[in-house]
Amino acid sequence: MSRDHAQSAECPVGSAEAPFLELLARGASADAYEQPVLLARAEGRPADRIAELEQAKLVALRVRSELEGRRRREAELSALFETAHDLAGLRDLDAVLQAIVQRARSLLGTDVAYLSLNDPVRGDTYMRVTEGSVAARFQQLRLGMGEGLGGLVAQTARPYVTDDYFQDERFQHTRTIDAGVRDEGLVAILGVPLTLGHHVIGVLFAADRRARVFEREQIALLGSFAALAAAAIDTANLLTETRSALAGLERANEIIRDRSGVIERASDVHDRLAELVLRGGGVHDVAAAVAEVLDGRVEFTEADAAPADALEASRAEGHAVRHGDDWIAAVAAGGELLGALVLHGHPGLDPVDQRTLERAAMVTSLLLLARRSAAEAEQRVRGELLDDLLDARDRDPRLLRERATRLHADLDATHVVLAARLDGTTADAEQEAEARRRLWSAASHLAATRHGLAAARDGGTVLLLPLAPGDTATALARRTARHLGTAVHEAVTVGASGPVEDLAARPDTVAAAYEEGRRCLDALRLLGRTGDGAAAEDFGFLGLLLAGDRDIAGFVDRTIGQVVTYDERRGTDLLRTLDAYFACGMSPARTKDELHVHVNTVAQRLERVGRLLGGDWQSPARALEIQLALRLHRLSASPQH
Repeated sequence: MSRDHAQSAECPVGSAEAPFLELLARGASADAYEQPVLLARAEGRPADRIAELEQAKLVALRVRSELEGRRRREAELSALFETAHDLAGLRDLDAVLQAIVQRARSLLGTDVAYLSLNDPVRGDTYMRVTEGSVAARFQQLRLGMGEGLGGLVAQTARPYVTDDYFQDERFQHTRTIDAGVRDEGLVAILGVPLTLGHHVIGVLFAADRRARVFEREQIALLGSFAALAAAAIDTANLLTETRSALAGLERANEIIRDRSGVIERASDVHDRLAELVLRGGGVHDVAAAVAEVLDGRVEFTEADAAPADALEASRAEGHAVRHGDDWIAAVAAGGELLGALVLHGHPGLDPVDQRTLERAAMVTSLLLLARRSAAEAEQRVRGELLDDLLDARDRDPRLLRERATRLHADLDATHVVLAARLDGTTADAEQEAEARRRLWSAASHLAATRHGLAAARDGGTVLLLPLAPGDTATALARRTARHLGTAVHEAVTVGASGPVEDLAARPDTVAAAYEEGRRCLDALRLLGRTGDGAAAEDFGFLGLLLAGDRDIAGFVDRTIGQVVTYDERRGTDLLRTLDAYFACGMSPARTKDELHVHVNTVAQRLERVGRLLGGDWQSPARALEIQLALRLHRLSASPQH
């Protein structure tokens, strides 16, 4: 026994957490967390001691999982906050705008992203930066105010999205603009305004070459990038004004030096904020860093806890506003209020310090939005992998395993496919869609915590969950129905397949198992067992009678498939023997006369059948199913007339 294990076993009752804290500190694998419990059992420790160790193990594993999740999210968030870092140390406006467009395209997963700026002299808007564009005419487009989707955004200062540009009549189509869009092959386009205060200075776009519906969160995310782009342009303008003033009066030169010092301090603040966020800091860490720089007390509050009038004014104006002796900066993403940064007891605030508070609020909104997007992105990735297992059966098994490993799922383990559906009815389509979204969210969370997969499908949700040793598909279905029902506060019915294996090598089994789970779901609903869970093994051939789409081949294969395969591979007569055995009233003596073989031959064949079908194959229920399967097999093998 190692010294560490000996010390763990000798710890007093109150220190059950000690061995697991040591494992956390060492970064040990998940398997190592079983050792303290196994050691205590081997040494005959009291049951209460073992129970304490079990509880401590579960807590430690949750902490370990949370730490790993945070490390993953840090990597996913880095792209967003690199943009904030670029803005904080702005030196080249074109480079910053190019980085913003590149990252917007990457995070939204679109084919093309581009940015246009308004030309106040000519009264139109022109392309400034493009990413993913291949058409020269498109890259040189100029849009009059109100022309095309971009011109409409620039004119109205509101986001616009179309899932099919050429079929959308909400904006003015022109031959020049349509030709450029057609050259680029764009179909779905999202545009959000770049605003400074109340003024629109340009438009940021994300576009796909196929029909696509942009979600509200994606619109808000692109709006945040647009705010960054506007801030970059604003900062560049400030620097330009400063450089111009340096060529003026000597007094202006002194003022600019002071202002440059403040700007450098603001730049340092932004660098610190970006570094803090990239290290995994939270919104309260951002508030603490800004408080140190501004020499005041700064706190993040929820939207409903901040002064409503001041918060709304800050959101509408895009600036921090004074409220008594405090300053309020709205934390917003697109049109959604996420909270506020409040600077207390600091009535006199330098304009650049005010801008620093506003930028801190922007970074905070990006942090909140990016973390939300990261969680939703992981849910989507899990759903895409399950969709590929269900639909794309020619996928490379190695790539499927690699994708599953990145999601902490093991496709080589035994799994169960579950079909889940809400049973509440509502006449309101919007309410029904929201209920389905809640079901999908709850199922995705369950799949993530159980190292499984989940996807929305056929008006419900499909889950692929690992089956623990000693567990059954029926028990798993019932637990899942209870868990999802509690999460969405509505009855959820769950039908499960039998256990399936080798999913990466045989992805077609997932689709077959899903159909089996759906049939169980239909059977439960027909039997009035809504809100319950069951598996295929619970129904037998009754599932055939109750399901709307009867899977005859599947029932025959599940019931006598092993006997059929055995006969085909070895040229034996087990099926014929079974037919004769049942036809002769399950009498071996009469069966041997029917088959014209020795009674020992009948006994040997029936013994082989028992090994293939299980010891209970002659019980009344199993015998009935086997006889039905034999009859269906004969009918399916009969020549067609």
